[in-house]
Amino acid sequence: MTIAIYPGTFDPITNGHLDIVTRASKIFDRIILAVFEKSDKNLFFTTEERVALAKKAVAHLPNVEVRSFQGLTVDLAKQVGAKVMIRGLRMNADFEKEFEMAMMNRKLSKDLDMVCLMASQEYQFLSSSLLKEVACLDGNINDLVPKHVAEALREKCKGRV
Repeated sequence: MTIAIYPGTFDPITNGHLDIVTRASKIFDRIILAVFEKSDKNLFFTTEERVALAKKAVAHLPNVEVRSFQGLTVDLAKQVGAKVMIRGLRMNADFEKEFEMAMMNRKLSKDLDMVCLMASQEYQFLSSSLLKEVACLDGNINDLVPKHVAEALREKCKGRV
C-alpha cells in the first residue's frame, strides 16, 4: 500500500487543491491531506476551521484522510509511513520553491520522494492569498472553491473589511 501526504496550509482549500488531491487519489492507495497548524503566513482561518473545510471538501474521496500537523513534514511522513509527498505546481515560481523544498526534504529523509502534479489550466493562477483578497472585495469566487468554502470566506470577510 502506497501512502502519500499532501501538506499545506489550505487557508482555505481551493478547487485547485481539490484538483490535485482528486488526481492523486487515483494514483496512490491512501492520501493524508496534512493541514499545517502554524505558519509564517498570516492565516485567515484557524487550524480547526481549515481541517473542517478540507474534510467536507474531500468527503467524496474514500482514500483521503485530513489531519492537522505541526513540525517537519518529513517527521509526519515517517509517523504515518508515507513514502511520497504530493505537491501541485502552477508555474515557474512554484517550481523553484518546490525544487528547494524537495532537496531539503531529501536531505532530511532519504525515503521520502516528491511527486509534483501540474495544476490544471483553469487553476494555474489560483492561490489562497489572491482568493481571500477577491472574496473580501466581494468578487465572484464561486467557481474557485467548493460552495461551503465560499460561504465560510464571505463570513470571515465580514469581520475584516
